[in-house]
Amino acid sequence: MTTLQALLAFVAAASLLTVTPGVDTAMVLRAATAAGPRPAAFAAVGIGLGCLVWGAAVSVGLGALLATSKMAFTAVKWAGAVYLFYLGARLVLHPRSTFDAVLPSSTVKNESARLLRQGLLTNLMNPKVGVFYVTFLPQFIPPGASVAAFSFLLAMIHVLLGAIWFAILIAATAPAGRLLRRPTVIRALDRVTGGVFIAFGVRLALAK
Repeated sequence: MTTLQALLAFVAAASLLTVTPGVDTAMVLRAATAAGPRPAAFAAVGIGLGCLVWGAAVSVGLGALLATSKMAFTAVKWAGAVYLFYLGARLVLHPRSTFDAVLPSSTVKNESARLLRQGLLTNLMNPKVGVFYVTFLPQFIPPGASVAAFSFLLAMIHVLLGAIWFAILIAATAPAGRLLRRPTVIRALDRVTGGVFIAFGVRLALAK
């Protein structure tokens, strides 16, 4: 397998995985609907940074620790599960019903920073991202290539594909903005998103 063939195969496989609905997609969609494009973009940046941190960790061998050490995996797993459950429970129990259509710049800035941290932490406290990279990336490393460098390159490509997908999602919410800003829709979206977070938290807690 040549370098070009490896890259094309990875892009095809990673693209399918990127568009598969998950907690990241739910987070960006809710942020775009409830806070607007800019805060949603910051949430996407946080998610991407989390993936890059895992990609860097895997490229230097730290990710392999999670695949071989039950204690390390369990510690990170439960931290991530509790965090997702906390986010989900807060949305389910205290959904928003209204928000200002035009937010003050300071409010947008604070919301953007909060969503960036939330996206980053959601990925950092999910050891399945690290294990996924450990098991998935080596399949696309061509013979003779530097494992560390090529693994990180693939992780960067994965993040780029995610950024493109999130940009599409954010842009898609604009035409339906008026409908999505109705109080009943906002409450329903918060509760559905919270339910998704809780479901993925439970799934993560049960992961082995």
